[in-house]
Amino acid sequence: MYEIAVIGAGPAGASAALFAAKAGKKTLLIDNDKGMTRRGWFENFYGISEVGGPELVSEQAINLTSSGNGFVIETEDGIIYEAKHVILATGALTDLAVKAGVEIKDGTEPRIKTVVAVDAEGKTNIAGIWAAGTVAGVSVHAIITAGDGAKVAINVISELNGARYVDHDVLKA
Repeated sequence: MYEIAVIGAGPAGASAALFAAKAGKKTLLIDNDKGMTRRGWFENFYGISEVGGPELVSEQAINLTSSGNGFVIETEDGIIYEAKHVILATGALTDLAVKAGVEIKDGTEPRIKTVVAVDAEGKTNIAGIWAAGTVAGVSVHAIITAGDGAKVAINVISELNGARYVDHDVLKA
């Protein structure tokens, strides 16, 4: 079982997965390679020189259900993954959230009709399901959604650890 599964590898999901993996959490990143940022042109965007990455799966997540002490994620190819916590970072798409019973609300960004209802930490109405980035009502700008993904990952890591997690790198002397 994964500690954290992130669905969507755009800026929010990739950021969340990198923070989770860097914190030593067993992390799964599922992406269908169809997100809106795949069409984007990025210049002067932050980069990363070193990090141990999450396990990346190129699949379409089609179902998300509660199971015992976590969640079951089913893919289009019938593969099943289990995770204690799930971060939805599905961009403009709320279909998977709706199937899982997650509350949605009207979006405020242009062309974003609905978003997942979250609190300030990124929690949804279902304990263990979180949302980050555009699907959580955050601006569609890549740098902003990336920051939101990091914020939500830090909150999930903190909950798993039972204490506030702080991610700082220290310069080598």
